[in-house]
Amino acid sequence: MSEVSAEVKLTRMKEFMQLLPLTMEVAGLAECHPDRAFTADQMEARLISIRMAYKASRAFLREIAETGGG
Repeated sequence: MSEVSAEVKLTRMKEFMQLLPLTMEVAGLAECHPDRAFTADQMEARLISIRMAYKASRAFLREIAETGGG
């Protein structure tokens, strides 16, 4: 398996951070109450939701780029 360059990693991280607001809206997760912490299972479930939302957000932006949003 080939090693990913530092430049590619940085580009991916920047893309993720730019999409994060849209991703979090798509994920639709409730905020944590300040006096309670999530369990490990709850955190894992939230991460799965965020991953799926990120993929959907990227696909949506690619669709907009290709079709002009119409």
